[in-house]
Amino acid sequence: MSGAGGITTARQDTTAGDIPVDTPRLPAREAAESELSKPMYHENDPNFLQRALNRFWDWIAGAFDAAAGAAPGGPAGLVVLVVLVIGLIAALWWRLGTPQRSSRRADALFDSDGSRSAAQHRAAAEAHAAALRWTEAVQERMRAIVRSLEERALLDPRPGRTADEAAAEAGRTLPEHTARLRTAARSFDDVTYGGRTADQPAYLALRTLDLELDEAKPLLPGTSRGATG
Repeated sequence: MSGAGGITTARQDTTAGDIPVDTPRLPAREAAESELSKPMYHENDPNFLQRALNRFWDWIAGAFDAAAGAAPGGPAGLVVLVVLVIGLIAALWWRLGTPQRSSRRADALFDSDGSRSAAQHRAAAEAHAAALRWTEAVQERMRAIVRSLEERALLDPRPGRTADEAAAEAGRTLPEHTARLRTAARSFDDVTYGGRTADQPAYLALRTLDLELDEAKPLLPGTSRGATG
């Protein structure tokens, strides 16, 4: 009995001693996360900008790898394609020249060839009028008016000037013609940008104004209107 009892006791002790201590998984993970969240473990982590740059370069590398996989010949074929594209861009750059911002406004009075004289604009206007092209005749006559004022130093030559601006500036030195200058500028804008068609009376009005302005005396600075008569 005693032997049997001793054996039984020994088995219970052995069994009790062999049972491992098993910590539940969830509390253990939470404890590990809490430990790793301490600042001492993140002192050398990259900042936000560095992480963003790393992601960007990873994206570039991924895109390059995808393009290399799709391009004929793999990476070598992709390099050839890039070289060809660069060569095409260089050829276009050489052919078209360096892009430059134009100071000319879309509603500028003069076109790209703004070097013609008032006499040349008048001759062009008369040629259009003779062919009954009244819209072009109005445009050229308005340009002749402004160019003539520039040649007489009543307007400072300025690229990109609009018809309205020219009329307003000219009206300061030729106040007796201010209203007609504004009407002429409006006629130019209507046929050039408003889609309207000019007629013979519109052209003749600008022609008469041009001839009168050519003989008009400007109002000099410091001079009253009555003194110009």
